[in-house]
Amino acid sequence: MPTQRQADPSAGTGSRIDARTQRSRATVLAAATDLLESTGVGGFSVDEVARRSGVAKTTIYRHWPTREALVLDACAGLDDRYDLPDTGTLHGDLRTFVADLVRMVEQAGWAAVLPSIVDAAERNAAFADMHAQIQKGHASLVSQIAERAIGRGELPAETDTALLASTVLGPVFYRRWFSREPFDAAFIDAVTTRAIRGAQGSD
Repeated sequence: MPTQRQADPSAGTGSRIDARTQRSRATVLAAATDLLESTGVGGFSVDEVARRSGVAKTTIYRHWPTREALVLDACAGLDDRYDLPDTGTLHGDLRTFVADLVRMVEQAGWAAVLPSIVDAAERNAAFADMHAQIQKGHASLVSQIAERAIGRGELPAETDTALLASTVLGPVFYRRWFSREPFDAAFIDAVTTRAIRGAQGSD
């Protein structure tokens, strides 16, 4: 007569630990994001994240070995990533991208955090790398839009995609943090049209 298999008391332990780990990470990241929005990089500390989250510093450092690593992950939570537009035309793709970028920089979180990252990048190599990653992410989307447009014959093969990205990103960041003028559809249309004309050599 076959014997009944005894339940392994350790079965499921790993999944329970994984679930606890995920909850702990989520709690820490929520507290870190909230702190970052409140104080920027300058006032960000692991001590304060531990206090707000109720998670021990030793546990936090097991997941994020440095303050900068935790800030970077918290920034990823703030960065409302958007998909690469695919409208079928250069104008449609680029206008959608500009509108998405405007929406992102108008968010309260980014409005407080990005300037503090730029400031910290002047003195801290880790934050300089972080700032570069953020900008490369945006520029990469513009480059992909341009490369597809080149394939469709909408842009010359020799188009400088890095320059096109600067032409698109620059006006948005300038208006948000320097001139502080409001964004509207006319601005989005103007940035899109001028960037395309410049890339096509028709300006």
